[in-house]
Amino acid sequence: MFMILQTHITCMDFKLRAVVYGIVATIIVALFSGAAIPFTDMTLPIVGAGLTGIIGGVVAGYVAGSRLGDGALNGGVATAAGAIVALLLLTFAGLMAGPIPAMGLFAFGVLFVVVAAIPGIIGGAVGSWLKGRSTGRATGRPAGR
Repeated sequence: MFMILQTHITCMDFKLRAVVYGIVATIIVALFSGAAIPFTDMTLPIVGAGLTGIIGGVVAGYVAGSRLGDGALNGGVATAAGAIVALLLLTFAGLMAGPIPAMGLFAFGVLFVVVAAIPGIIGGAVGSWLKGRSTGRATGRPAGR
């Protein structure tokens, strides 16, 4: 059993470039998701977290390559790391309002990291699938068209 698990783990490829792109996408979407999707931060905060995870995961998965496992791994790592960075930035900004709001923001942010990582894994798999489709289409075309 351990040998099978070890074989599957070593087959996945961790790509730093894909993770960095996914982190940047996650931070951008996380910081602007309340402004880009009106009222979701007040009524449905999970929608913003899910959207953030999916977008960051798709970016990381697309950069990672065409294997689904690689995209899922890189997408999950990228969105979790990006959500942690966004959480720290928002917590330090919350310290301007006082320690109690900052602690509440941090507690909600921990939930945000967990919630964003799951769609990040799914988004990473989708991004790598999209990369595989676009590569397949490019190689299947005749040269003259």
